[in-house]
Amino acid sequence: MPSLNVSFTDEELEGVRAAAAAEGKSLKQYLHDLGVREMQRKEFVAGATGWADRLRGEFDDAFPDEVPPSERRDGVAAA
Repeated sequence: MPSLNVSFTDEELEGVRAAAAAEGKSLKQYLHDLGVREMQRKEFVAGATGWADRLRGEFDDAFPDEVPPSERRDGVAAA
């Protein structure tokens, strides 16, 4: 596995070390897990966005008064 050099200011490194210690992890393990968590977060957000996009039309039809004015079709005004 290739090595990676990451630079932190003294203040940043102090904060990262404190965060690692708070989780009971080594600095190396904490930074590894941080990267993995970020990848998982991005996958979750993409999935949630896709889910919301698929249901948006159904929600808009069921609750027409909840559709933001800028996104209303055919100039429909809220009651």
